[in-house]
Amino acid sequence: MFLSVLSVADPTEEPTSPTLQDAQEGATNAASWVEQNWSTWLSIGLRVLLIVIIAVVLRVAVRRTITKFIDRMNRTAQAVDGTALGGLLVNVERRRQRSQAIGSVLRSVASFLIVGTAALMILGTFQINLAPLLASAGVAGVAIGFGARNLVTDFLSGVFMILEDQYGVGDTVDAGVASGEVIEVGLRVTKLRGDNGEIWYVRNGEVKRIGNLSQGWATAGVDVTVRSDEDLDRVRSVLAEVGEAMSKDEPWNERLWGPIEVLGLDSVILDSMVVRVSAKTMPGKALSVERELRWRIKQAFDRADISIVGGLPAPAEDSPPADPTAGMAPPSAYSNTGSAQSQAASPLTPPAVVPSGGAK
Repeated sequence: MFLSVLSVADPTEEPTSPTLQDAQEGATNAASWVEQNWSTWLSIGLRVLLIVIIAVVLRVAVRRTITKFIDRMNRTAQAVDGTALGGLLVNVERRRQRSQAIGSVLRSVASFLIVGTAALMILGTFQINLAPLLASAGVAGVAIGFGARNLVTDFLSGVFMILEDQYGVGDTVDAGVASGEVIEVGLRVTKLRGDNGEIWYVRNGEVKRIGNLSQGWATAGVDVTVRSDEDLDRVRSVLAEVGEAMSKDEPWNERLWGPIEVLGLDSVILDSMVVRVSAKTMPGKALSVERELRWRIKQAFDRADISIVGGLPAPAEDSPPADPTAGMAPPSAYSNTGSAQSQAASPLTPPAVVPSGGAK
């Protein structure tokens, strides 16, 4: 038997060409192998196809649902636009950008969850061990999180800011690092336009506090400085008339959310006193209301002959003309060289010295 094995393994022996019987036997073995495993392959293929179909249908349905929800939000904003309530509480551009950002986040999260779950199910169908893959993905996620922690912070801050509706397009905000009007809201960066026209790009992760000047209501306050000898009752009466007339005129009757109130004396100094006037206004309209209120108060004071500190003083009535020589000093006695005071104050002339050679 040992010799037979050596004879078979002898490399010097020339290989024999396959015969038709050998080919038929190989084909028969392959066919039998396929026949034994085709059911398994078909089962795996049907599972993968079913998982892919369900994932695609579910993804399309979820995205369409989110899109319809966002469109309904936009239609609601457009329905109230143009009304008084819509002008106060709803900004179409703000609602549009906010809804688009929320829709983008929801669609991205839904797609990631559906596609990721489908991919893991497909790998599990092929009986692949997912433990090493999940461990590697966890390590990679931790490394990416440490490397891009600022980006993750900006993104998460932007998501919560949009969901909580802290501010939007058209709002005037004070973000600490910059202040101005919001012109664009993103998941990572917020654009603000400053008072001088500059554009600030503020990362959402850097914002520690937000002061929104366009939500709720604003306060318009005007300080009126008059002379200390003015009649306070008369000043109050003129200011009340100005406030009542302004509250009835267009468009100030819509911008004012309450009556213009004279709060009283804010401060009293030696030659002046300050009267405080205040009113609640629409958000973002306080500055225009203050300017119009100052304009009307100045005109009313001019008609009522009420002096405002800072103007030219009024001349006193029936006062005699001032003597132009009243401020001149009397002439001094020392200005006359012949006076006794001038001679007494003059230095004495030293006596003449006679040379010794001239004596006889």
